[in-house]
Amino acid sequence: MGWLLCKGYQLLDHRARTAAGEIDLVARRGEYLVFIEVKARASVQAALESIGPRQRGRITRAASLWRARRPDLQALHLRYDLVLIVPGRWPQHRHAAWVPGDGARDLL
Repeated sequence: MGWLLCKGYQLLDHRARTAAGEIDLVARRGEYLVFIEVKARASVQAALESIGPRQRGRITRAASLWRARRPDLQALHLRYDLVLIVPGRWPQHRHAAWVPGDGARDLL
């Protein structure tokens, strides 16, 4: 994910394991602590469909546990992003792909 570094992200962790599950990437950019889920599928639609409400909830819980271990990052704003990887295309980075607790909001 070198292109995230080129976009100004500082990679803090990858494949971060917590009691609630794994987080693909954890990064910081400015005043944001960003939890990034990476999905590689045959199509963009398949990648989006692979991250449903249950998985978003698991990632949110895992992020909370990960963040609790890092008191130095408590003041940062949280964001949940998606990186969609589809053969033959550039990766798509979807900023603020979901908001925890907002069941009415679909993935962007």
